[in-house]
This record gives sequence, structure tokens and C-alpha cells, in this order.
Amino acid sequence: MTRLLDIGLQRITNLIMDMGHLSVDLVNSALESYEKGTMLRSQIFEGSEKLRFLQIEVTDFATELIARYQPVAKDLRSIQSFMDASYGFSRFGRYAYDIAEVLDTIGPLPDCDKSQVTNMAKTVKEMIQLSVTSLEKLDKNASQKLYMMDDSVDSIFRNYLKKAITQTKKRNYEPRCYISALLILRYLERISDHACYIGDCVTYVVTGDPSPRR
Repeated sequence: MTRLLDIGLQRITNLIMDMGHLSVDLVNSALESYEKGTMLRSQIFEGSEKLRFLQIEVTDFATELIARYQPVAKDLRSIQSFMDASYGFSRFGRYAYDIAEVLDTIGPLPDCDKSQVTNMAKTVKEMIQLSVTSLEKLDKNASQKLYMMDDSVDSIFRNYLKKAITQTKKRNYEPRCYISALLILRYLERISDHACYIGDCVTYVVTGDPSPRR
């Protein structure tokens, strides 16, 4: 017999998956906006707000399930993790908006070297998709791969920061290029971290270990 709690958990799962797929689309759109110089700030803001409201809906419904059914063990871990994951997906949307806002504020950057952003973006987009898939399939093994990719992302950011500092002394230094790239790399680095946290949520649901990285 299907429990009422199971019906509630399925509803939260569906909401979380909607958030995950929307967050993937928003980040992809924001990065495409940067690469092509198209202005998508208002559209991405709308998607970011939708994610924020979905997060509130997940949190409210999860709280109701806990109060009504007093779940324990894996059921309780699932609800707690869904709330954490919903926050992560909401942050994806917020950082996507931040990326779009860089272009809107600084303007088109057709002559800037965007290779480092493109390089990091490729890894981060894979991480976002992996975090969504791991949550959908409850794949506890995804966490280790996510952290390995996160190390690569951190390295790219640190190296570019050092490069930007040394470039300020050169005569042909173009601040708009470096400032925009540093901001976007930083937002991507934060997205990478949240993807890892979602992987941790999955590991916690499956194994009960709240700190798999440690």
C-alpha cells in the first residue's frame, strides 16, 4: 500500500527536478549571453525568481510533511536533503542572473579573450547536469567526481586571478575584459561549490553520512 508520505515525497521530488532542469537552462543561457554578447538579463531574472518561489514551495511542503507524518531514517534524510538541494538550485539561478548582469552593466565584450571563462564554463555545466542527475537517480558516487571537477574549477579561478593582477602593469591592459571575466569566473566557482553540496545531499540520503568529503 502506498503511504501518504510517499505521495508527498514524490511531489517534492517532482518540484526539485523542475528546479534542477530550470537552473541548467538559466546558467546555459547566461553563459551563452556572455559569449555572444546578447542581452538576456530580464529573461534570466524571471527564471531566477521562479526558482526562488519554487524553493519556498519546497521548504513549506517539506515542513508540512515533517509536522504531519514525523518521518524518520531515510525518509527524514530525504526531506532534509530536498530542502538543501532546492536552495542549491535557487543559487544556480541567482548566479546565472549575476552573470547576465555583468554583461548588462559593462556592455558587450567582443574583443576580450573569453577562453578561460569558456573553459571553466564547460566544466561547471557538466557539474550542474551531474548534480541534477545524481539527485534524480540517487547516485551517491557522483559526489567524488563533483569534488574532483571542483578542484579544477578552483585552480582555473586562482590562476586567472594571478594573471589579472600581473596584467594591470601592462600598457595595453583592458580593465573591462579582466573585471568581467573575474566576476563571471567567481560566480561559476560558487555554482561549482553548490553542485558539490547537492552531491553531498545525495550521499547523505543514501548512506546517512552528512560529511562525505571529510
